Amino acid sequence: MCYPVTCRRHDSSRTNDSLRLFRVDSFFWEAIALFIVIFHLQSSFQPGMKLEVANKGSLDTYWVATIITTCGQLLLLRYCGYGDDRKADFWCDVMTAELHPVGWCAQNNKTLQPPEAIKEKNSDWTEFLIKELTGSRTAPANLLEGPLRGKNTVDLIVVGCILEVRDAFEPNVYWAARVQSNIGGRLCLSYVGLNDPAYDMWMFYLDTRLRPLGWAKENYLSIKPPTGESMKLSSEWTEALDEATAKALKSPLPLEVFKDHADLHTHSFRPGMKLEMVSPKEPFHICPVSVTKVYNEYYFQITVDDLTAEATPTHVVCHADSPGILPVQWCLKNGVGLERPQGFESQDFDWADYLKHTGTEAAPDVCFPNASQSRGFCKDMWLEAVNPLQPSELCVARITQVKGRLLWLRLEGLTKPLPDCIVDVESMNIFPVGWCEANGYPLTHLQKTVCLVNGKYCCSQLFINHRCFSGPYLNKGRIAELPKAVGPGKCAVVLKEILTMLINSAYKPGRVLRELQMVEDPQWNCQEETLKAKYKGKSYRSNMRIVRTADQVSEFCRRVCERLQCCLNLFGPTIVSDKCPENCFSQTKTKYTYYKKRKVGRPSLGENAQDGDMTKPARRRKKRKAIFVQKKRRTSIVGYQATELKQTRTSKTSKNQIFMLTCTPFFLLKDIDGQALLLLTLPTVQECMDLKLGPAIKLCHQIERVKVAFYSQFAN
Repeated sequence: MCYPVTCRRHDSSRTNDSLRLFRVDSFFWEAIALFIVIFHLQSSFQPGMKLEVANKGSLDTYWVATIITTCGQLLLLRYCGYGDDRKADFWCDVMTAELHPVGWCAQNNKTLQPPEAIKEKNSDWTEFLIKELTGSRTAPANLLEGPLRGKNTVDLIVVGCILEVRDAFEPNVYWAARVQSNIGGRLCLSYVGLNDPAYDMWMFYLDTRLRPLGWAKENYLSIKPPTGESMKLSSEWTEALDEATAKALKSPLPLEVFKDHADLHTHSFRPGMKLEMVSPKEPFHICPVSVTKVYNEYYFQITVDDLTAEATPTHVVCHADSPGILPVQWCLKNGVGLERPQGFESQDFDWADYLKHTGTEAAPDVCFPNASQSRGFCKDMWLEAVNPLQPSELCVARITQVKGRLLWLRLEGLTKPLPDCIVDVESMNIFPVGWCEANGYPLTHLQKTVCLVNGKYCCSQLFINHRCFSGPYLNKGRIAELPKAVGPGKCAVVLKEILTMLINSAYKPGRVLRELQMVEDPQWNCQEETLKAKYKGKSYRSNMRIVRTADQVSEFCRRVCERLQCCLNLFGPTIVSDKCPENCFSQTKTKYTYYKKRKVGRPSLGENAQDGDMTKPARRRKKRKAIFVQKKRRTSIVGYQATELKQTRTSKTSKNQIFMLTCTPFFLLKDIDGQALLLLTLPTVQECMDLKLGPAIKLCHQIERVKVAFYSQFAN
């Protein structure tokens, strides 16, 4: 397919009627109907168009026919005069059939004659044709003959074509742009007179900013070169425009390219109104914005709210159907965090107080007629999406959540992970799976495709956000030493690894083990895992139920963070870049939301504490699970490790040796199987295996060799 997911859907009712004459089973019919609907989107011909077709039963005579539906370069036609009778409908190939625009017979002295089957139905066919053709639309001649014959709409846009592009900040200003490349309708454009690739733009050809050459002049709009991009003189810009226009007029872009452009609707916004919007600069969060200017009944200007004195305003031109604009309280109603304005003093943002403070009003709901359409998107669906920070890059993306008409996308395979980006369901920057392959465009793939074998029980990376509030139980310094991400892999394995890291980062690991035992939900699909910790010569062990499926990982992480009284984003599927959505950076242990509910000092757990000595909290009535405490037994294990490592140093690594490596007791005792082996890192090996740096590095080297061999075998 060469259209984004959001292209307008064709009304299939007419398509269904036109194919009912075929006697096929229902499953086959549904497949055919879907095939026709999809490829109708790519055709330059439209149902209802008229053309002149050779008569099958009479040589050298022609008759007017109507296009019923399209399928690529195939047209389903019906001769005029059959009315609603479908029995004589027929398919023809644009590339081989004798098809002509209406009026061709008159110009070439050819005979127009109705088919024999309907010749007697009407006494005056001339009068019939006059009524039939009045107000109708003929198929364009350039699509029926010549070099453009049978081409799809997207294919009509070739490299070197000239279009007019509306200015990003002034809706009444246009300038010409040249097509540098056309990837399935996604155009790389450069302004005429500006040859610097740094200023190239990527737009889908249905973008409302694009118009045919000459459109601005016909509509009495300004034609001005882009400002601030170059120090060229006005005469140089004019000369470049005149030269490009002269060349473009020799082979003009067919107007059929713009037939699918959506019509703009009038808006109801007024200056001063407040609303919510996906941040135009960083589409990773939603922020309060204001309507600061109304240009006309179609366009208005929105400015991101910023109360700081030295702020540089961020403006964006919008229309009634612009993606990402939302009514006030949308985030609150949908359980989504709202970024408070820069310079707003209160830690907790409340719209009622904010509107009163600024003396403004909220935009009424009537301004947002389509604020709840989801278009059938669901969590964990996969698609291909544009990287918002690198528009030329398309990535594999997974939907992490759907709220109303907004999608949160996890872009996979990036060298530097980004927070989930937010896009509208009508965005022209999202595409179905396989779009890049179909259009020969590179796609940024998953870095570790092995996790796609069974997506239900595998999760993508879980992030440890070092800057987030760590709560009363976890040591901030130890948290900072942890890796930034763990995974991807099986959910239970990744979660066990990250929970083990958190336990060993605690002031008192035994206390954290007890807290983690309380994280349960009867509706979760769990498996029981043994978690271990060490503290001052003691080893602690307890059983915990960990979720197994990807759809429950996010909630599980949130519940663990709540239990540990830390920021909800300390670890989980959300990556925090500069500022946490929970605004936890400025919080202290005595002020943080969850911690201030009850004052808890640093956990006190005696060095010689046994099971019976552990004090039960007064509020907790649930029966506590056992935590087993045992003394270290390092001699035999360390000795075995030294022997095993010596062997791996002096002999070549073989499959049998790698198998023996994972079957030794410094692995069986720790419950490390093959899956967990692939997640081991140097800090984990050092702390959990009681190894010094030298042996730990050598062991990690062997583990890396196993990883390389494993991924080389299974990645494809």
